[in-house]
Amino acid sequence: MFDREQETVTGSSKPLSGPLPAAPTQARRFSKTRIAQSAALREDYVELVADLLAVHGEARPIDIARRLGVSHPTATKNINRLKREGFAVAKPYRGVFLTEAGQALAERVRARHRLVVQVLEALGVPIETAEADAEGIEHYVSGVTLNAFDRFLRKNR
Repeated sequence: MFDREQETVTGSSKPLSGPLPAAPTQARRFSKTRIAQSAALREDYVELVADLLAVHGEARPIDIARRLGVSHPTATKNINRLKREGFAVAKPYRGVFLTEAGQALAERVRARHRLVVQVLEALGVPIETAEADAEGIEHYVSGVTLNAFDRFLRKNR
């Protein structure tokens, strides 16, 4: 069992990691994480806009801010970023809408999310925890790992 206070796995006397990797390898890994953090923000916004559009027919910046737990100016800044990157458009007095690229990204993010949730459930993680954990994992897991998740699920169904 994992003990967050001590960051150890109960029953194991081994450290969680082995010797430090070579500096370039470790730097590459950390760089990948920083890039993923930026992508995760974009993906969260696009996914939420798609969900709001599907359920309410509109995605207003104030609703986006409220659901992401950020301020209205923060939501507006990130919506503007989506617009600059070609994932969204905003219509005055009508809210935010996804471009084809934004819709395609939202669909990819949803598919990753569902796959991660299914793997966690297959491992015995309760659905509420699986959903919450998938929100983080889905943005950082590689395509190689996602393919392995998919093979695992196909094999164990």
